[in-house]
Amino acid sequence: MLAIPFPDIDPILVSIGPFAIRWYALAYIVGLILGWRYCLRLSKHPPSVATPQQVDDFLVWATLGVVLGGRIGYVVFYNPMHYLNYPVEALYLWHGGMSFHGGALGVLFALFLFSRQRKIDFLGFSDIIVSAAPIGLFFGRIANFINAELWGRVTDLPWGVVFPGAGPEPRHPSQLYEAALEGLVLFVLLNWLRHFTGARYRRGVLVGVFLAGYAVARTAVEFVRQPDEQLGFLIFGATMGQLLSLPLLLLGLYLIWRATPYPPEALRNADEPAR
Repeated sequence: MLAIPFPDIDPILVSIGPFAIRWYALAYIVGLILGWRYCLRLSKHPPSVATPQQVDDFLVWATLGVVLGGRIGYVVFYNPMHYLNYPVEALYLWHGGMSFHGGALGVLFALFLFSRQRKIDFLGFSDIIVSAAPIGLFFGRIANFINAELWGRVTDLPWGVVFPGAGPEPRHPSQLYEAALEGLVLFVLLNWLRHFTGARYRRGVLVGVFLAGYAVARTAVEFVRQPDEQLGFLIFGATMGQLLSLPLLLLGLYLIWRATPYPPEALRNADEPAR
């Protein structure tokens, strides 16, 4: 059995005095910027849902949704008793602890408020945003690997990695599995549907595919990912990640089933301003 030693990567990219830039923070920044640029490109093509200016404006909303939702989700879903005893530590973002499911809820809430304020189609705008979401997921999971966190269960496969702090046994590099499935595969699937099928002309299809696709990918990887120490296995031997993914799967399938065509006026050339 081959045990691959963990690569010696400093989780701090640059340090100047007390100021430090970590790979994890950089992953969030790069994911948001690349996702923003990609959404700008998508907004210029029909169906006409939002203007590039509106996509620009949403970047700040998306950032707040990801950070606040991700942190609140971790506090509520993964370690509530600790933060009930030490509530101030919920503000210690530099100590780590973010939840994708919480971040997804945060962004969906931000999308709802933003769409309502700007009077744009909620599901249509969401179809644009989720097409870029796997970019952030990819970089986030790579950062998890660099930080040597959220590792997998012990394995006898040839590519098992010995993570620092996880004992001498080789483990599944589950962070890389998630980067591949939640990031690369889901990005390719969503954008193949957008560009080579009629999926983008039915409101909510891409949102549904993203939610269901993420749920399937996350549930599959959870079978080889080590459960959170403070939670362990839950009902029926499932992990918290699997339980939280079930509602996403059901919601995604519902949105695909209930998808409706855009009205004719939304199919005009997107170079015209959206009203």
